Amino acid sequence: MWRKASVAVLLALAVGYFYHGSPDLPAQILQYVSLPNFQISSESLNSQDSLEQVISAAWEALISLPTRQWSKVAVGVNACVDVVVSGVGLLQALAVDPGTGLDHEVLHSKEDLKEAFIHYMGRGAAAERFFSDKEAFQRIARAAAEYPGAKLYVGGNAALIGQKLATYSELMVLLCGPVGPKLHEMLDEQIVVPPESLQETDEFHLILEYKAGEQWGSTQAPQANRFIFSHDVSNGEMSSLETFVASLEEFQPELVVLSGLHMMEGQGRELWEERLKEAVLAISDIRKDIPIHLELASMTDKDYMNSIMQEQFMPIVSSIGLNEQELLFLSQAGEGPHAELTSWKGIPDVDRVSDILLWILEQHGRSDPSSEADLTRIHFHTLAYHILATVDGYWGNQAAAVMAGARVASSQACGLQVVDISKVELKAPLEFYSSHTEPREQLSLNPTEPVTVWRRGNVTFHFTPVLVCKRPLRTVGLGDAISAEGLVYSELKTQQPF
Repeated sequence: MWRKASVAVLLALAVGYFYHGSPDLPAQILQYVSLPNFQISSESLNSQDSLEQVISAAWEALISLPTRQWSKVAVGVNACVDVVVSGVGLLQALAVDPGTGLDHEVLHSKEDLKEAFIHYMGRGAAAERFFSDKEAFQRIARAAAEYPGAKLYVGGNAALIGQKLATYSELMVLLCGPVGPKLHEMLDEQIVVPPESLQETDEFHLILEYKAGEQWGSTQAPQANRFIFSHDVSNGEMSSLETFVASLEEFQPELVVLSGLHMMEGQGRELWEERLKEAVLAISDIRKDIPIHLELASMTDKDYMNSIMQEQFMPIVSSIGLNEQELLFLSQAGEGPHAELTSWKGIPDVDRVSDILLWILEQHGRSDPSSEADLTRIHFHTLAYHILATVDGYWGNQAAAVMAGARVASSQACGLQVVDISKVELKAPLEFYSSHTEPREQLSLNPTEPVTVWRRGNVTFHFTPVLVCKRPLRTVGLGDAISAEGLVYSELKTQQPF
């Protein structure tokens, strides 16, 4: 009798609040609770909606801002105007026929564009490419702007991250990048743009979106995503980088967010080799006590990725953000764990992702206290779940940070400010392993406390599911919003220089 009474009381405290005293509280919720750890068994759940309701409510109850928050964040250096349009619709308007997919590192023609688009659409994967022919790109851009339903948005990782950070009224944001008149007009008024960053014309990027299940010829998209391409020389050369670094002395940020490295890849080896060296020298001028977050994006040149990893940027940044394609390519370029995989089959395996994240922090980060590298944090995001991997002793509030990133992915993909349970679904695994090889730990997700934590050496992993939007309205910039939100909720634990 006493045990039953205790369970009833604890149940009321733990989950009754989430259901606001609803008389429709599922009877099977009683089966979820076990003493002393309140573990939820996936087998006992008959309703998928119940899991999503519990996870969303838990996010609201558990996500809290850190004790010490950022007051000034500087973001650079890629910025543009995005023209978002139906990919299949635009290509049909350009009078190209569907066919077989083929990846191209650089696009030179409409045919290259069609083949690369089909290649990634069939995989439901995001990608970004440089279009080498300026005149051909301008013709396609005009057709895109005139296509029915085409929309203009703030674009570029730096500008998108800046826009997301600016939603926090107490946070001052500096944005450096090639900012033309249209982009300047669309930016949040809270964002400070140095006069040196303003230019007479905008850089345009074309975003070809496709929906889950959309068909073109024999190709069908397994999930919603987008293909991005541009002829963008200003961002491609990271021309605003020196202006960005020079502006930091006056602005005095507490955090620096850097993006746009992927844009240089399409400029050719001779340019990027020299420009990377110049960029590293510029970034090295930033005060050592200011953490730097590097946001990665789609790349195809393994030599370029290796230069970023080993000789150039990776050792001098404190944090990186990346998705599943970028994570696997990083491992392939550096011959890391699971580099033999050509691509992920469906939802990336948590155990393999964990292996690659650990390898990055061991080989290129500061998991070894004697290392001179600065990298101590990786924010990994994929459609179904997110993982924050951090070296112990450097970052705080990471459980809240990873949940906040997942929550914004769930709401923003649906075009909402909050999560709508009726419009999302859980696709994350409820049970998984900490590693693909022995020794490994079997782990499970507890929806009432939806962050699973494990350690490997002195690296701690925080895993949380994403409530995936069933009918996403816009996928562009989702990774940038995720990383920005994760950073807002993160706290630098140590005051010692990195």
